Amino acid sequence: MPEICRFYGIIIKMFFEDHNPPHFHAEYGDFEALVEIDTLAIIGGKLPPRALGLVMEWAASHHEEFALIMAECQRAKTSWKNRTFEIRSPTRCLCRNA
Repeated sequence: MPEICRFYGIIIKMFFEDHNPPHFHAEYGDFEALVEIDTLAIIGGKLPPRALGLVMEWAASHHEEFALIMAECQRAKTSWKNRTFEIRSPTRCLCRNA
């Protein structure tokens, strides 16, 4: 599963062809949560409160980027397997074609 971003020990991953609804996985130590992109609701798993707060803050600040990337992938009918990700800073993660 491609890694989108990493910050404060939290790893954000996403696989485009995963089950619906569109979501990302947030991992922190032995914990993992699935977060729906549209609503930012936890749809599976759990994280410690502090890690969850950081993930929600990060996700809210990148909500538009998620929407653009998802739309681009749907138009191109490509999967996340065909993409690589660059981490520019703890608050800015960019997607580019492989």
